[in-house]
Amino acid sequence: MPRTSQKRSSGQASKRTDRSGKKVRFLHAPKCKTCGKARKFMERRGFQLYFRDLLKDRLSSSELETLIGSRDHTEFLNPRSGLFRRKHMKENPPSRSEAIRLMTKDPSLIRRPVIVAGGRVVVGFDENGIARL
Repeated sequence: MPRTSQKRSSGQASKRTDRSGKKVRFLHAPKCKTCGKARKFMERRGFQLYFRDLLKDRLSSSELETLIGSRDHTEFLNPRSGLFRRKHMKENPPSRSEAIRLMTKDPSLIRRPVIVAGGRVVVGFDENGIARL
């Protein structure tokens, strides 16, 4: 008997975190391992993903401005990018306008994935951020 009630409660818990049918824009690079992990994580939870390949369909500066909004623009910089390392952006981060200019020119500088749903933006594979969507 106790096992049955445990199964029910665990099933109820998964329903609470299930986002079945929630439509999400998933901006990614297809070969990015972090994007693959986030994709699997979200698909298992029932999110309906709409993909945009950031390398083929680049973001404009106005799209980046909108995504970044009032957040710190450095959150959107990919520390694994060659450009990030060559320009020593960790120690000397670019201004917001310069960062946006660089991200439009070289989309590998954008931290991925960028997940957009209901006016919220999650950058990178952030399980807690995804749970709040």
